[in-house]
Amino acid sequence: MATTRRQFLSTASAAALAPPPATRPNILFLMPDQHRAQAVGCLGNPEVKTPHLDALARDGLTIPHTFANTPVCCPARAILLTGQYCHRNGMVANDLRLREDGPSLAKALAAAGYRTGFVGKWHLDGGPRLPGFVPPGPRRQGYQYWAANQCSHQHFNNTIFRDTPEPIRLDRFEADAYADFAIEFLQQARAAGEPFYLTVQWGPPHDPYKAPPEYRKQYDPAKLTMRPNWQAKPGVPGPEQMAEYYGMVTAIDDATGKILAALDTLGLAENTIILYSSDHGDMLGSQGERLKRKPWEESIRVPGFLRWPGKIAPGTTTPAFFTHVDFAPTLLGLAGVRVPAAMQGKDLSRDLLRGKGTGPREAFFQIFGPFAGDGTAGGWRGIRTDRYVYARYADRPWVLYDLQEDPYQQNNLIGKRKALEASLDRRLARKMAETGDAWTYNWTAPVEDAGRLYKHQTFRSVEEYLAWAAAHPEQA
Repeated sequence: MATTRRQFLSTASAAALAPPPATRPNILFLMPDQHRAQAVGCLGNPEVKTPHLDALARDGLTIPHTFANTPVCCPARAILLTGQYCHRNGMVANDLRLREDGPSLAKALAAAGYRTGFVGKWHLDGGPRLPGFVPPGPRRQGYQYWAANQCSHQHFNNTIFRDTPEPIRLDRFEADAYADFAIEFLQQARAAGEPFYLTVQWGPPHDPYKAPPEYRKQYDPAKLTMRPNWQAKPGVPGPEQMAEYYGMVTAIDDATGKILAALDTLGLAENTIILYSSDHGDMLGSQGERLKRKPWEESIRVPGFLRWPGKIAPGTTTPAFFTHVDFAPTLLGLAGVRVPAAMQGKDLSRDLLRGKGTGPREAFFQIFGPFAGDGTAGGWRGIRTDRYVYARYADRPWVLYDLQEDPYQQNNLIGKRKALEASLDRRLARKMAETGDAWTYNWTAPVEDAGRLYKHQTFRSVEEYLAWAAAHPEQA
């Protein structure tokens, strides 16, 4: 491997706390792309088949309030890795490149003696999405083992790379292929006898909606129940696409089961923390909308399951809010590794281990600009509490829902409950001030093709991007 743990140890800022390496827990983070919380059996959808996720929930902790702070691919992945909001880490849009000098969950764990591994869709290196080779070194942000591409949604016959630019063609649906790479990593870690951190980041069930035939045939579109807020409109997914989406979810579930079985076979399960979640959801026609970047539940809410045998009581649920910015500091806390000071998220390890919900009870959301590709009209900010969802544009309020009275968000209360609206607006403003966010970061023109616009540029801040855009109007 071109980059060794010795190199990481010499450069990383995080240092290990107790316990010693021999007893430190392993960490496995499983993350499909665009898997909404409403497409899991144990989270209230009996029509989708997710037996392995349901078993994960029975064996560990379910976190129903798991949310994507910025529900779109690159920004979400950057938040998950850095523990910082997008206006801090600079990843305010798709296809930017994450700078190498910021905090990283993988760098912190590597510095603490962990063997680190990445399998799947990276989408943090900027520029054209294919062919997608990310060279060993700082651009891998602390990951040592590598079987990945920059970004591809060719779920069949996909291409990945190891430590050379030579492409490796996968001969089957990527969910199963990525599981095999994960098992290879687990075998190597078991042989080395070192604590490990592995993340598997699948492309499915992200569109295009196409499942392997053996999974697609498990779902009859005519028998599927669309959500009450689903609206049949041109260009939005319907029952046919939902059947394909569910088929991909079930394929991911089987791949998850394959990895978990390998953990058992290798004798690693008892000392391995498993976290399953996603980078964002998918509207799938709810509200007549498609894809993500929206403040509605189908876009912002993702699965959240945490298993750690002997530490987390089986079959428990917590009302605590667990958002992407908290993932990295929380996993570091569970591992007994110091959280880098630059991370903005909270270490919720004690709250989640107790399962009593003493942690945060609100989530903060940011989208930094319009995007014609999925109908996002403009940059917005939002907040979600136990009962309410409120979002606004810079110049006006947008949506307000009472989730207790209106769980499918069909009655927008903007202008109807002025005192509540004003209270949530103040709460949102406080959250923006607390995190260092500001409306001036919003773009003024739609982003049609981020890969074409940004090419291989690296921006250290939103301001730096705006300065570059002003100097290169032909590209921005």
